[in-house]
Amino acid sequence: MFGIDTWLASFSDGATVALVAAVAVVLGFRHATDPDHLAAVTTLIAGTRDRATAAAARLGLAWGLGHGASLFAFGLPIVLFKAYLPEPVQQGAETAVGVLIVALALWLLLRWRRGLFHVHVHAHESLHAHGHVHGDGPHPHLVRPARSPLQAFGIGLVHGMGGSAGVGVLLLASIHDHLVAVAALALFAACTALSMTVLSTGFGLTLGRGRLGDLLPRVAPLLGAASLVFGLWYALGALNLAPYYL
Repeated sequence: MFGIDTWLASFSDGATVALVAAVAVVLGFRHATDPDHLAAVTTLIAGTRDRATAAAARLGLAWGLGHGASLFAFGLPIVLFKAYLPEPVQQGAETAVGVLIVALALWLLLRWRRGLFHVHVHAHESLHAHGHVHGDGPHPHLVRPARSPLQAFGIGLVHGMGGSAGVGVLLLASIHDHLVAVAALALFAACTALSMTVLSTGFGLTLGRGRLGDLLPRVAPLLGAASLVFGLWYALGALNLAPYYL
């Protein structure tokens, strides 16, 4: 993004194993801050009924593991054989990422339209006022999570397909030892999963507690609309139908 990854990866050119590992770690943690990842994790976490920190961390970990698995799977042929996906397949993968972000955004907007976040606020108001919530009340808070870790893992698998060739180029173009390159790719994928877990946990903590959590019914449509616009632009950019700056 904006040349940062290229600059970071340049440090691995002719470097020691320790420096290559350090570059892979930094790239992995930075990777989670890409705009498409931020859009996906925002709608992923905000779109659930259970936005507690622990639940957000579980979803983030599952999403990160799926994403990391795709990065490693699609990066491995680049490491061993310098074999890249055909251009149409790469374009299709990038388009799928945009479509995925659009789908998550629409699901968030749909759940907001159904009054999900209104129910969430009323339940917490009752909890703070009475110390408990009645299941037979007008706004019961006895609902199951909207998305399972398995579903989040599947979302991560699809999301990780996009840009995998670029990741391989950045990490491995200057690494001539195959064993070191494979280890660096694995470390990159692991750090990506960890950083996405931390990012999701932070969103869950922010959206589920305090005054920001109470403002979520007003913020949710803005988050959904912004992610929807970004996802449409990302998909159109992948199809060369819009300017593509990432």
